Amino acid sequence: MALMITDECINCDVCEPECPNQAISMGEEYYVIDPHRCTECVGHFDEPQCVQVCPVSCIPIHPAHRETPEQLLEKYRQLQSAAAAPAAAPPQDGPSAA
Repeated sequence: MALMITDECINCDVCEPECPNQAISMGEEYYVIDPHRCTECVGHFDEPQCVQVCPVSCIPIHPAHRETPEQLLEKYRQLQSAAAAPAAAPPQDGPSAA
């Protein structure tokens, strides 16, 4: 169950730095949550940190992205694996490049 930010958001900037998955970013008018990155803090915390700090309670469950705790944990594991994967080496110039 990914979360979403409603149009009641006041752009107070407190939720974005609290997200351990970097799922929150500024949208056209107010902050938005990427449902592909949101794990509701599963794997990091017992409760969604954005919900905890939101002063206007504008972060409900996204009705189009309902997931089980197991699915959220798997998403967390995939995000952690992607973050831990080494970046591709830049192309080399010179005679040693083949």
